[in-house]
Amino acid sequence: MAVADGECSISKLSPEMIEELSGFFRLLGEPARLRLMCEIRNGARDVATLMERTGFSQSHLSRQLGHLSKAGLVQMEKDGTRALYSASDPVVDAICQMAHERLTRQLRDRLQTLAGT
Repeated sequence: MAVADGECSISKLSPEMIEELSGFFRLLGEPARLRLMCEIRNGARDVATLMERTGFSQSHLSRQLGHLSKAGLVQMEKDGTRALYSASDPVVDAICQMAHERLTRQLRDRLQTLAGT
């Protein structure tokens, strides 16, 4: 959200829009979905590759990809008999990047605290 004059634009959202935003964050609150988004952010992956990289069962993977697809974050393309999943919204890369940066910063701060610096 953009910040102008010290005020976050989210404060100007209607209650309905806040509810939609809350639903979006609930969608991302499922660790499996966040993991899948980060797996596909740099390119299309087939189901077998996603299963191997995540350890998820095919049914769990399909269910989570279905939620992400319904939300418009993931798209599926056919390549012969294979289904390839890729990010369909640039927000996928942005969310994964922001989460990675935040976690890295938190871990660095914790290590510095433990080291006494």
